[in-house]
Amino acid sequence: MPEWRRSGLLAFDICLQGGNPKGYLGQQPWKNSAYRPDGSLKPAYLGRLERILDRAGELGMAVMLCLFYFGQDQIFESDDAIRRAVREAMRWLAERKYANVLVEIANECNNAKYDMAILKPDRVPELFDVARVAWTGANPLLLSVSFNGNVVPPADVLAHCDYALLHGNGVGEPARIREMVDQTRQSKGYRGTPILFNEDDHYDFDKPDNNMTAAVKSYASWGLLDIGENNYRDGYQSPPVNWGINTERKRAFFRLLREITTG
Repeated sequence: MPEWRRSGLLAFDICLQGGNPKGYLGQQPWKNSAYRPDGSLKPAYLGRLERILDRAGELGMAVMLCLFYFGQDQIFESDDAIRRAVREAMRWLAERKYANVLVEIANECNNAKYDMAILKPDRVPELFDVARVAWTGANPLLLSVSFNGNVVPPADVLAHCDYALLHGNGVGEPARIREMVDQTRQSKGYRGTPILFNEDDHYDFDKPDNNMTAAVKSYASWGLLDIGENNYRDGYQSPPVNWGINTERKRAFFRLLREITTG
């Protein structure tokens, strides 16, 4: 994390239900969840989370904390268990007075691998209400939810978001990145909030026009999804993870980041 910060990185994503460690390779049979089936939180996960959030705060970094990941919602026994998971996560964050956390309710809520209806687009706004009622912190709680790559969130969901989350997966042309930003700003549900691409799997960092520069020039933040190379190895979500800047892809990203931010 200090190495990332020296390069100008201001925020990163983590998720209480992990992420698919094989990238786009098949189904996700692994169980990686901070929650028990009834929605209560596991102390061991919270201990690790606390270490990360505390260190991020020391470094002046923000953390986008995702609560639910597709392919992992099947562990919950009911919608009430999911509501409990949201309440307990919000209260835990508030009790520790974290001011450097943005919450992503669910990663790609329109993904077909979700089973629980409350995590899908038609009902996910219910969880925004649950989170805001449970929040007791002094600082504002910033909430959002993401959709699959190349999708602009619908107006009725965007209206609930404190920041707009977009995914660049599947977007091979930087012009489409710019278009997605424009379409978000033109949406009836858009409230002038910040726009973030917190996931993109395009890596043309050596080209003058690429997804990262297209987003930044459109005044949107951009985040690297590094699913790894060589059969999904050495990526930032490919265990065992090397969190350093140890591959050419990572080095290329951080070189461009330093050029943009001056580190």
